[in-house]
Amino acid sequence: MKKHTIYKTLTLIALTLYSLGSIAQETNSDDSDDSEMMEKKGFHFGFFIGPYWANKYTANLYNGYGLDANGAQNEFINSYINRKINFEYSGVDPNTGASNGQLDQIAQALGVDPAATGSNTWHFGPSDMPQNMHYTIAFLVGLNARYSMDKQNAIILNVNASKLKVVGNFTIQTDVNPNSNQLNAGVNTFDIIGGEQRMIFQFGYARILGDNKRANFFMEGGLNATLAKFDKNYIVIKNLKIDLTQNYTTPGYGSPTTNVYFPKRIGIGFGAFAGAGFNITMSPKWTVQLLYDITYDKVNIGVNPVYKFQHQTGIRAYYNF
Repeated sequence: MKKHTIYKTLTLIALTLYSLGSIAQETNSDDSDDSEMMEKKGFHFGFFIGPYWANKYTANLYNGYGLDANGAQNEFINSYINRKINFEYSGVDPNTGASNGQLDQIAQALGVDPAATGSNTWHFGPSDMPQNMHYTIAFLVGLNARYSMDKQNAIILNVNASKLKVVGNFTIQTDVNPNSNQLNAGVNTFDIIGGEQRMIFQFGYARILGDNKRANFFMEGGLNATLAKFDKNYIVIKNLKIDLTQNYTTPGYGSPTTNVYFPKRIGIGFGAFAGAGFNITMSPKWTVQLLYDITYDKVNIGVNPVYKFQHQTGIRAYYNF
């Protein structure tokens, strides 16, 4: 879904809510006094939901290369995905290059003849490694609270969570089958997928800009903390799913040496956030906000985490106690 489509949808929802609130106000005698519609001092609790755009910097943690003993990205020969495809699932002994007597599951998934020493029917090499690793648009959901000190100023606390998906693609070459009408070798593209969990904590200050009884712009900002956790990593070759997660969690698994560097798979990073939006007082009890936030924080997993921008937008609804 494109960003401008999401923005249009959220704007339409906000305008609809505002219109409904106006109608309800006109027809409800209990709310006839506009002074009751102003923000009130005290605690307000609610929820948030909206799309989240994660920076792709940490997506390369899921690219199938893995890390060597010094924390640098593996060369192709020792990469996790290479050892899975060319040895563990191919029926080939990694030490001799000869058949180990096991089923060639890669050939079976591709629908080609099994690989035999010196006569492979499929090939996976350095140029086939995953490319274009990135996060897809995710959704944040969470619980938000504020303490309104007066009609315009508030202290806010937000706790939002998201499950992110990382995607990229790799290729496997297949040879011409002499028993078919195929004329050219094939380049087959498949998916590599990662999963990540994030919980975002925000503590800061918000201010209503204006004194309209119903609708005003607002701004917010403060400190941000992001707790991130590596969740999963796998590749899919047609109907064959190959898990790479074990390489990251079991010392020495799938590697020619047990002296392997394992990236941090869970960590918390700190930063700041700022945002702006539209505050709509629906009734004396309910307030709805349409907002956009940008965070500048460190997703503290993988190797050499750095500060990057992340973006989120959505709808927040408060119940005014």
